Amino acid sequence: MRITIVGAGMAGLACARGLAGRGHVLTMLDKARGPGGRMSTRRVATSAGEATFDHGAQYFTVRDPGFRTLVDDMIAAGCVAPWLAAGAGALVGVPGMNAPIREMAKPFDVQWGAKVTALTPLAEGWRLVTQTGSFEADAVVVALPAEQAAELIRPARPDLAALARATPTAPCWTVMLAFGDTLPTPVNCLRGRAADALGWAARNGSKPGRTGPETWVLQASPDWSRQHLDADADWVAGELSAALSARLEKTLPPPIACSAHRWRYARSGVEGSGALWDADRRLGLCGDWFIGARVEAAWMSGTMLAEQIAT
Repeated sequence: MRITIVGAGMAGLACARGLAGRGHVLTMLDKARGPGGRMSTRRVATSAGEATFDHGAQYFTVRDPGFRTLVDDMIAAGCVAPWLAAGAGALVGVPGMNAPIREMAKPFDVQWGAKVTALTPLAEGWRLVTQTGSFEADAVVVALPAEQAAELIRPARPDLAALARATPTAPCWTVMLAFGDTLPTPVNCLRGRAADALGWAARNGSKPGRTGPETWVLQASPDWSRQHLDADADWVAGELSAALSARLEKTLPPPIACSAHRWRYARSGVEGSGALWDADRRLGLCGDWFIGARVEAAWMSGTMLAEQIAT
């Protein structure tokens, strides 16, 4: 079959890996400029050199034996390493959080910068429309956050779209700060309470393999992000910076770089079925929203869907 996978994050790539070598012709489309998804790494030029920020997922853990095998291979390849500051079992990509995605994407035909705007059923298969053209496929896998998946499939499968919409995803405001000097604190990461504005803060340079100036990533709590979803980005940066200053009990120096990023679909709910494959229409759905808000859950869902397609 000609299979097009929409979304080249962890779930989509896990599905592609599971389908590889089974005689299918795989194409992957992703709206991002490059590998990462919610495991993105951002690079910013500053007066002290290039600063890097893992502004999506901060780390991941392993429970599933199959995911453990993949992670062990990546540790051996040098693109994953433990991050002790976040606790026992915490792992990160090296030199950036997107390194595992970049490594997993290498064997596949991934078309970056290709946002799918329409998905139309044909007599046999599907037509996918992007801003640069259209594609036909015998089968389609949608590996997107629940809300984005619902929007894409609603015209063709309103029943599946309703299922996806019933699985809400929490937003997350993320602030990236770079400083000319190291902040004088032994703290490398901290967690907030659910009611706090600041849900998480981390010295990005405390992760293995990071270079460049002092960088911090601040993430708002889900409740605060939801309450201030449409707030001005500069205001958000100021509020979370003040919250970090209060938690560290230190006045922060003026940053040499500061920006805020709003993740509308950051932390997934749980639909519960692992993945979904409509064999009659040859349409599949996968993502962490089927299992839980973890990197490993995205891998598990994509792997499960590949097995369903192959059965």
